[in-house]
Amino acid sequence: MTRLPDPKDILPHRDPFLFIDQIVELVPGESARARWTLRPETPFLAGHFPGEPIMPGVIIVEALAQTGALAALSTDDGRGKLALFAGVDKCRFKRPVRPGETLELSTRVTRVRGPIGEAEAVATVDDAVACTATLKFAIVDRDQAGAS
Repeated sequence: MTRLPDPKDILPHRDPFLFIDQIVELVPGESARARWTLRPETPFLAGHFPGEPIMPGVIIVEALAQTGALAALSTDDGRGKLALFAGVDKCRFKRPVRPGETLELSTRVTRVRGPIGEAEAVATVDDAVACTATLKFAIVDRDQAGAS
């Protein structure tokens, strides 16, 4: 069995903005599955919401986008580049995600035209859907994004 890479081997994200603990499956350019456990000590939980902490929906969408970036940036053409959000469509939240729960993140690239692509994304907790979305992305050289 082939060892899967660490997310940091592919993504430029780092703590506190890396929302993937483990890559579960990776088909370069096509799909990715990953996991992230929401830890009780995660800083944003103190304010979202005091006494009733839940993961912000935008962070769930970002975790899905990072999972999609794994597929896009693991190709020969994507290596060393950045995956940027180009849009989010049909986003629906089905259940809250609470501290201690593990998000199972799944993305499948459905269309690519030049540097622009689209992916279907689903986040689940214990097989219950937490979020679905269509993510649009652009793959760019780091200097095009203003990064060094």
